[in-house]
Amino acid sequence: MSAAPAEQQLARYTFQRKLDEIAACKGRATELISLYVSPTKQVSDVMSYLRNEYAQSSNIKSRTTRKNVMWAIESLMGRVRQFKEPPANGVAFFVGNRAVGADKSEPVTFIVEPPEPLNTYLYRCDSSFFLDPLLAMVHEPDTWGLVVMDRAEATLGLLRGKRIDVLRNKQSLVPSKHGRGGQSAHRFERMIEHAAHEFFVKIGEMSTELFLPRKDVLKGILLGGPGATKEYFYKEGYLHYELQQKVVQPLFDTGYTDEYGLKELVEKATQTLHGLEITEEKKVVQRLLNEIRKAEAGLAAYGPRDVNHALEIGAVATLLISEGLRQQRVTFRCTSCGHEFVRTLPDAEVDAVLDGPCPNCRQRSLTESTNEDYVESLFRRAAESGAEARLISTESEEGEMLQKAFGGIAALLRYPVVSPSAGRPRASP
Repeated sequence: MSAAPAEQQLARYTFQRKLDEIAACKGRATELISLYVSPTKQVSDVMSYLRNEYAQSSNIKSRTTRKNVMWAIESLMGRVRQFKEPPANGVAFFVGNRAVGADKSEPVTFIVEPPEPLNTYLYRCDSSFFLDPLLAMVHEPDTWGLVVMDRAEATLGLLRGKRIDVLRNKQSLVPSKHGRGGQSAHRFERMIEHAAHEFFVKIGEMSTELFLPRKDVLKGILLGGPGATKEYFYKEGYLHYELQQKVVQPLFDTGYTDEYGLKELVEKATQTLHGLEITEEKKVVQRLLNEIRKAEAGLAAYGPRDVNHALEIGAVATLLISEGLRQQRVTFRCTSCGHEFVRTLPDAEVDAVLDGPCPNCRQRSLTESTNEDYVESLFRRAAESGAEARLISTESEEGEMLQKAFGGIAALLRYPVVSPSAGRPRASP
C-alpha cells in the first residue's frame, strides 16, 4: 500500500485537529450553539429560524446565560448573512462563550466546511458543541478480523488501521493426549475429538457474534495458529458462511494463540498483504530504527533540533511526523525592544510565554507575531525542500515509539548529516 498523498494526509489531520479544538470548548451553562446548514437549505430560512430563537432566548432566567446566548445568536446571524447560499457540502457554525476558569469565559467562533455533504439541518444549544455529524465523516480505518487458535486456546480481535484490539480469549477443555492402550485409547480418542468439535463450534459462535455485525466493514478475516488445526477449522466450515467467504488465503502459521499471537498474525500478514495500513508504517519506522542503530553515521535524524537542521540544509528524504503532535510554532515579538524569537510549544503553553518576560530586555511586553500549527509547518517545510512527509499513527507500537522516544518527529536522510547535537549522548531507541 502506498502512502496517501501528503495533501490528503494533511487535510485529514487538519480536519481532526479542528474537531479536537472545538470539542475542548466547554460552557459554564447551555450557551454553546451548534448550527448545521445542509447544502440545499435556504439562507433566508436559516435567518428566520435564528430570529425566532433570538426572541425565545429572552426568556432564559439566568442573566449571564441569557446574555451569552443572545450574543451567540447575534454573532451567528452575522456569520450566516455572509453566505448567499450554503457551500457545496454545507457548513457548520459553532459559536458561544467557553469557560476559561476562575468563573470567566471568552467568546469563540468556528466555521467548518465539511469534507462530505451534510444531510441535515440542525440547531442545538448546550454546554458543549455537538460534533456527531462531523465526527461521522472522520473515516474509520480499514478493519480486519483476527483469529488465532489451536485445540487449547483461541483469541479473537480486530485490526483497525494500525491498532490491534483483543475482543475475546477462550480456553478449551479439550483433554491432552494420553498413554493408555486397548479399548480405552479409542474411547478417550472419541472424547477428545468430541471436545475439540465443541470447542470449534464455540469459536465459530464467537466469530459470528463479534464479526458478523461488522461484515460490511470488514475487509477480510486473518486466520492463524500453530499446526494444522486452523486448516481443519476452516475446511470443515465452523465459521458462518458469510464470514467463511472473508477468510484470507493462505492461512497463517503462528506460534502463539493469545494476545501475542494476534500481533504475530498481523506481522505475518504484512509480509503478504500489501492492503494492510499497518504495513508501510511498520516498514518505514523499522528502516529508521535500523539507520539509528548503525555504528557509523546512518541516514537518520530524530528529535526537533536535529530534524530541523536536516530540513534547513535539504537533507531530508522522508519526514516522519507523529499524529499525536499538538503544538504550535509561534513567532513572538517584544514591543519594547523589537526582539523576535520563535518557539515550538504545546497548545497550553503559548499564553504562559506571552505573560512572561522578553528574553532580551526582560520587559513583559511580548506579543504574538505569527502562529502556525507545528504539523502543518513541517508539511510545508518538507514540500519546500522536496521531502516526502508522512503522518505516523500513535496506535501502533512503532508510532508510539516515535511519539515517546523521539519527540514525535524523525527523518530518513538523503545523505549523512553532522548533527548539531553531536556533542550530547543520543537517546536509545
